[in-house]
Amino acid sequence: MRLFGPDAAELGSSPSRAVARAQVVSARAVDDAVQHRRDVLAAVDADPRILHRSARPGHVTASGLVVDATGERFILVHHRKLMIWVQPGGHADGEACLARVALNECTEETGIDGLSVAGPAIDVDIHRVAPPREDAHLHYDVRFLVVAPPGAELAINHESIEGRWVGWDETDVVPIDSGTRRLVAAGRRAVRELYETENGKGAP
Repeated sequence: MRLFGPDAAELGSSPSRAVARAQVVSARAVDDAVQHRRDVLAAVDADPRILHRSARPGHVTASGLVVDATGERFILVHHRKLMIWVQPGGHADGEACLARVALNECTEETGIDGLSVAGPAIDVDIHRVAPPREDAHLHYDVRFLVVAPPGAELAINHESIEGRWVGWDETDVVPIDSGTRRLVAAGRRAVRELYETENGKGAP
């Protein structure tokens, strides 16, 4: 697992579904995410519009579990439209580099500059959303670990009602679904691996 800043060549913009497909293929998956990854790959192969939010029955999104520099806690936000607690993320809107999408969305939604994204993706999920004034549809979500710089302060944008840092053993402080719990577990494993690789030491 490696960290990439916003200017890394690996995060270059691309409209090619092949780029998105490669990032889905390389994504790690356990439990339900194994089948989700298969289904997302099938959707990417079948629909040339899959990277655009107009695609139905669903479209690709990307999100990030943002952890602090110590690897001890992560961010959850209370999404204003969906009224649920989730990790920051958003629509690909034609961008095939999903790690780039995740990094940009996390930067916008947390207000934290200097974020880095780790590759490969740590989870894949498919979930149904029903935002106000939109038809219900599916999000094919590819999920990454995102690391904040030391001293980062959370400053949510208009897309969220509230945001908070949560410790790995504090996941009951807000209601989250099973897919988010799976992501948190995947994020904790990824943090341990990343800290061993990058810093030569373990993390919580």
